[in-house]
Amino acid sequence: MSRELRALPVPTRPADVLALLPTLAAALTGDGPALLPVTPDEPGLPAALGVDDPVDDRIALVIGTSGSTGAPKGALLASDAIKASAMATHARLGGPGTWLLAMSVRYIGGLQVLVRSLLAGTEPVVADLTDGFRAENFTKAAFTALNTPGRHYTALVPTQLTRLMADRDALEALRGFDAIVMGGAALSDAARQRCRDEGVNAIPSYGMSETASGCVYDGVPLDGVEIRLSDGRIDIRGPMLADGYRNFDGPSPFVDGWFHTSDHGRWAEDGRLEVLGRLDDVINTGGVKVAPALVERALMTVKGVEDACVVGLPDPEWGQIVAAAVVADPLPSEQQLRDAVREQAGRAAVPKVVRFLPALPLLGPGKVDRASLRKALG
Repeated sequence: MSRELRALPVPTRPADVLALLPTLAAALTGDGPALLPVTPDEPGLPAALGVDDPVDDRIALVIGTSGSTGAPKGALLASDAIKASAMATHARLGGPGTWLLAMSVRYIGGLQVLVRSLLAGTEPVVADLTDGFRAENFTKAAFTALNTPGRHYTALVPTQLTRLMADRDALEALRGFDAIVMGGAALSDAARQRCRDEGVNAIPSYGMSETASGCVYDGVPLDGVEIRLSDGRIDIRGPMLADGYRNFDGPSPFVDGWFHTSDHGRWAEDGRLEVLGRLDDVINTGGVKVAPALVERALMTVKGVEDACVVGLPDPEWGQIVAAAVVADPLPSEQQLRDAVREQAGRAAVPKVVRFLPALPLLGPGKVDRASLRKALG
C-alpha cells in the first residue's frame, strides 16, 4: 500500500501555522497525504526527495535532512513513530499540557510541538516568527499560553534561550513553564546553571529527525528507548525510529532495529548519556583524539565567554590542530582560554588557533555551521 507525498509550505504567521493542524492530523491518521515540510529557501527539495512519488502508507512525514553536507535525504517517519515520541515526551514531563511553538515547523522539533498538542487535545499557542525570532513576540505568546489551565511547555534551541534570558519580561515568562525542552544543539553547563539560578526548568534533549525528535532527556532515555555505545558511537533503538531514508544510496544506518548515529558519546559517572559531538568532528592531533565538546565546555567556563565552537584544521606536523572560535564580552585573553582548556581537558586539547567572532554561523535550528568555521579559521 502507498500514499501520496505532498510538499507542505512552512508558514511563519501564527494563524497560518494553526491552520496546518487539520492537515497534520490527517497525515497522522492516514486520511490525508504524507507531508514534506519545505521553506521558500529550499525550492529544489521537493524534487530532490521525489515529492511526486508515493511513499509507504505507514509514512506520515518526510523530513529533509543533511542537505548541507551533500545531496539532501529525507527521514521517513511513520505515524506510530511520531506519536510514540510525543507520548513518551509527555510521560517524562509530567503529562499533557499546553505547548508554545517558538520555532519553525520545517524541523521535527517544531512539528512535534503541534503533534503533542493534537494528542493532548489542547490548542498550541504560536509565537510570531514573521520577522524572525524576537523576545517580545515570544513573551506575548508565552503569557497567553501560561493563562491556560494545566501544565505548560515550550521547546527552544540554546541561541533562543540566551536571548530570552537577557530580557527581563521574557525571563519572567520562562519561569512560568513547567518544562522547556532544549534541542538543536548542546546546552552549556554555564547556561544550565544560570537556568537553575533563575528558576527556569530547561531540560536538555538529544535526538534528531531520525528519532522523531528528542529521545534522551537530561541524559536519560525516554521510556522504550535503548542506548548502547559501540566504540564511542551512539546507537539507538526504540519505537520512534524512522523507517529509513528517501534519496539515500549509502549503507543504511538502520540495522536490526538499531539506528547507528554519527554521534560520539560516553556514560557519565551518574549513568547519564553524555553526547560529545559528531564522530567526524573528533580531532586527531598528534595521535591523541580530542572531543570538541570537552574543549568547548572548558572555554565556556572562562569569564565573558558566551559561545564557543572547536574544530580540527589540517596540519602537516600534527595531522590536525585544535582551533577555537569564541564569542565573548568582555574578551578574555587567549592565554586564559588556553589555561582553562589545559586544566579541564588536557594538554593535547589546548587550541593552537583562537579567533574571536561576534557570533557563530548557524545552520538549521541552532546548529553551528562547522564547515563555514573551518574555512574561516583556516
